[in-house]
Amino acid sequence: MNPAADARAHPRVRRCVSVAAAIVALAVGGCATSTASGGPSVAAARAATRPSAAGAALEREVVELVNRHRGARGLPALRVDERIGRQARSHSVAMAAGAVPPGHAGFDDRSDTLRRLMSCRRSAENVAFNRGYRNAASEAMRGWLGSPGHRTNIEGPYDATGVGVASNARGEVYFTQIFVGACASPTRAPSNR
Repeated sequence: MNPAADARAHPRVRRCVSVAAAIVALAVGGCATSTASGGPSVAAARAATRPSAAGAALEREVVELVNRHRGARGLPALRVDERIGRQARSHSVAMAAGAVPPGHAGFDDRSDTLRRLMSCRRSAENVAFNRGYRNAASEAMRGWLGSPGHRTNIEGPYDATGVGVASNARGEVYFTQIFVGACASPTRAPSNR
């Protein structure tokens, strides 16, 4: 039995691939602009614009795994945009620090910020955390692909992404991946003139 593949192998440790969205994927589409309030998690995590070396490696690995999955399904690869990555990283840092619970708290603010920075866009977010896995990025991806909502985000109509990874002293690794895509052009009804 592979203990890394079976969370029941060590109930004490209970390797949480609590794909922390509590199996909730949040996708928000639309082109409306609004103001972001920032919130305490963003303010506390603003300094976290650069990942650690280990965090950067995990972020790259998540993007590679997602793009490999998309490619196998005939979907275009997502390009990495550091503006998106900063938003994702700030959220992961806030979760790792306990400033916000694991999940999508503040997603509307992150989405609004990205809409201002990147113009008219649609966005979605996947969040995960785990502990005790040798390959934390693969485990997060495995959890996401096992959840219909997360899989929909991974395979969705997006062209850019950013990933943020942060860990804490308890060895918990928090992942946030934000997906961004251009909004469809408004369609006008044909004129009778």
